[in-house]
Amino acid sequence: MSDRPPLDPRARMAIGRHAMPERDALLRAHDFGEVNMGFTELLAVAEAERCLQCRNPTCIEGCPVRVNIPRFVDLLARGEIADAAASLLDDNALPCVTGRVCPQERQCEGRCIRGRKGAPVAIGSLERYVADWAMAHPDALPHPTPGASGRRVAIIGSGPAGLTAAGELARAGHAVTVFEAFHAAGGVLLYGIPEFRLPKGIVEGEIERLRAAGVTFELDAIVGRTWTLAELRERFDALFLAVGAGLPVFMEVPGEQLKGVYSANEYLTRVNLMGAWQRDAETPVLHGQRVAVVGGGNVAMDAVRTALRMGAAEATIVYRRGEDELPARAEEAHHARAEGVRFAWLTAPVAVLGDADGWVRAMRCTRMELTDPDASGRRGVRPIPGAEVEIPCEIVVVAIGTRANPLLTASEPGLTVNEWGYLVVDEDGMTSLPGVFAGGDIVRGAATVILAMGDGKRAAAAIGRYFARLDTLGAEAAVPA
Repeated sequence: MSDRPPLDPRARMAIGRHAMPERDALLRAHDFGEVNMGFTELLAVAEAERCLQCRNPTCIEGCPVRVNIPRFVDLLARGEIADAAASLLDDNALPCVTGRVCPQERQCEGRCIRGRKGAPVAIGSLERYVADWAMAHPDALPHPTPGASGRRVAIIGSGPAGLTAAGELARAGHAVTVFEAFHAAGGVLLYGIPEFRLPKGIVEGEIERLRAAGVTFELDAIVGRTWTLAELRERFDALFLAVGAGLPVFMEVPGEQLKGVYSANEYLTRVNLMGAWQRDAETPVLHGQRVAVVGGGNVAMDAVRTALRMGAAEATIVYRRGEDELPARAEEAHHARAEGVRFAWLTAPVAVLGDADGWVRAMRCTRMELTDPDASGRRGVRPIPGAEVEIPCEIVVVAIGTRANPLLTASEPGLTVNEWGYLVVDEDGMTSLPGVFAGGDIVRGAATVILAMGDGKRAAAAIGRYFARLDTLGAEAAVPA
C-alpha cells in the first residue's frame, strides 16, 4: 500500500494522460509480436491518480459489463493492486481481453468526466495492467468455492458471450459445460483477432481461469450436427446459445469468384487459428505483394495489418466513406498508419479483375462523395459519375460484415428467428424455447467483443432468475393441497 496521501481534485487535474508504450512501428509490422507493451506499475499508479472519483461515475454507465471502474482504479492508485484485481475480476470475466480490444474511447472513456477538460483517464490501459497482474499472480487472489447448486448449464459457443456467461454461472455454483465447434476454445477471440493485438496466450490464460473455476469444455462439438439442441435440453437444465454470426458477407460484384479473393473470416482464421503464417503450416494461405482489404471496421484493420506481416509490400484499406466516418477504433487506425498501411478513402469496388488464369490482378473502383447528413446525422455516399480507378492487387480481402450462420437455427424449428436469421429473444434473453437463452452476435448481429460480453453477463443473471422460478414452482408443487 502506498504511503502517499490521496491527491485533491486540483492536483489530479494537473496530471496529464500517460501514453501506452508501444513497439517501434517499422519493426513490429514484420512480426506478430504484441504492439502495445502495457503500463509499468509506476505508469499505472500515476494514471490511476488522474481519476476524480466522481460522485456519479458516468464511466460505469458506458461499460456494457458494468465494471465498477472507480473502485478498482482507486485501489490501484493506493497501491493495493491485489484488491484492485479482485474488484475487477468480480465484475469482468475476461479483463485481460477487454483491456486490449475494447473500444474504450466510445464507451467508458467516452463518458469520463475528465474528458470534458482534456484527456479522459486511460481506463483500458489500467484495466489491462491490473488484469495482467492478476494473471501473473493467481495465488494473491481469493478463490471462492461456491456451493454446488445442482443445476447444469450448457453454453454453445466459446466466444466472448459464452465465456462471460460461463464465468458468471460457475461463480453461482452451477455446473457449466461449454461446447465449441473448433478444436480450440476462444471463438472469435482466437480465430478473428490477430496475435499482435490479442496474444493467444492471454486468451488461453482466461480460459484456464474458467477451467480452474470448474467450467468444462467440449471441443470439436458442432451443435446441430454432433449434438442436437433437443439432446442437450434433455441433459441440461438451461442452455445459452452464443454461436456468433460468422457467415461472411460479400460485395456481390463481378469477379468475386476469382482466385485470390478471401472473406476476412477465412483469411484471419487461416492465419490466426490454423497457423498459416508458418512455412510448414498444413493450412496454407496466399501471399501477395499487393493486398487490398475492403471495409473500414476493426476486422478490416486486423486483416490489412496481418497482410503486412505476411509479407505484402503494399497493403491498402479501400473504404467507401471518408476518414472521419471510419468505424474502426482510433488506436487501430493509428497503428495501421504507423505501420505503413495505405488508405483509399471514398472508394467503392465495382469489380474484381482477373488475368487469363483466373487470378486476381486488380480491383476496379469508383470514387464516392459524401452527401448531406440525414435525420440521424449520418452522411450518405454516392458515386461520382465517370470517376473510376483501378487498384492493382493480387489478393482481395472482403471485410464488410457477417451474418447469422443458419447451421444451428435450421436444425431446431422451434427456435424463432427474424427476417435476417438472428434469434429472437425476450427481455430476459430467452428464446422461443423455454430454458434456452441466447446472446451476442447471433441475437444482435455483428458487434464488439464487449457488447457480446454484456449479453453473456445479463444472460447468466437471467438464467439464475429462471432457476429461482423453477425452484419456487417446485416448492409450491411439493406443498400438499
